[in-house]
Amino acid sequence: ISPVPPYSREQPIFTTRAHVFQIDPSTKKNWVPASKQAVTVSYFYDSTRNSYRIISVDGAKVIINSTITPNMTFTKTSQKFGQWADSRANTVFGLGFPSEQQLTKFAEKFQEVKEAAKLARDRSQEKIETSSNHSQESGRETPSSTRASSVNGTDDEKASHGGPAEAHLKSENDKLKIALAQSSTNVKKWETELQSLRESNARLSTALQESAASIEHWKKQFSACKEENDQLRGKIEELEEQCNEINKEKERNAQLSRRLQELETELQDKELELEELRKQGEIIPELMSECESVSEQLQAAEKKNKDLEEKVRTLRTEVEENKHRQTNLKTELKNFLDVLDGKIDELHDFRQGLSKLGVDN
Repeated sequence: ISPVPPYSREQPIFTTRAHVFQIDPSTKKNWVPASKQAVTVSYFYDSTRNSYRIISVDGAKVIINSTITPNMTFTKTSQKFGQWADSRANTVFGLGFPSEQQLTKFAEKFQEVKEAAKLARDRSQEKIETSSNHSQESGRETPSSTRASSVNGTDDEKASHGGPAEAHLKSENDKLKIALAQSSTNVKKWETELQSLRESNARLSTALQESAASIEHWKKQFSACKEENDQLRGKIEELEEQCNEINKEKERNAQLSRRLQELETELQDKELELEELRKQGEIIPELMSECESVSEQLQAAEKKNKDLEEKVRTLRTEVEENKHRQTNLKTELKNFLDVLDGKIDELHDFRQGLSKLGVDN
């Protein structure tokens, strides 16, 4: 149900958007959100009653319906937040604005509306006082005019003019009684409203003091959080430096791993060469055995030479040739053994160097 009926003469005079809050009725300290998002907040003016209201609707729910009185005060508690107390609604409303400029405009409009409400109240009191004074003067003047007419006129004129004058006087007295009754009712109403406003102001003062204390508390917490944030930033920078060092170590380890793989590949190649040399070295005993057999044959031939001097002559040429071949074979075998010993020494030194490099890594 809309707080402004379609037949009402209330018209919006200022509209803005803000987040609406109400003070927690149980603690009177914490703010409770009245809207999930920013809603429209408007000032309305009632020309028939000469009154002003702040109205806000969230969907079908009326979250603000506050009549502005001259005793109300709008307080800025931060750059984007303001509040005011409504004694009739027995609560404190808070508005959070998107910008400081919108908060300033709303506060200025609140002050204007408050002054207009005060002026309307003063005019209403002046009208009541003027009406009361006018009624009292009419009551005092009417009997004198009646007496003057009764003194100067005849009995017939008294009869003809006295009736309407008394009726007029009675109606004026009735109006005066109604005005006085209304005035006394308004006085009682204003006294009640003044008392409620005083109580509301006391509650608002307490709430403001508590808000100031909570603001100081939050400022201290903010400072502590800021210091902790600075410390965390320093730790993050240290960790980033450590991460950079770790990345550099990873790169160096990757380079060493690649170098180690290359050395392992070279070692495998050298082992293959060594295996081939070993296979070749296995042929040497066969050659030695052949040499021994040839020597034995030579000794046997020398023994036979004593017995077969005649055959020696015929075979001397063959023996000399065999000796020559044997000499060449021995020379080649000796050269081959020298080369094989050098290769074995080189391979042994290279293997010791690879083992030392692996231990260093």
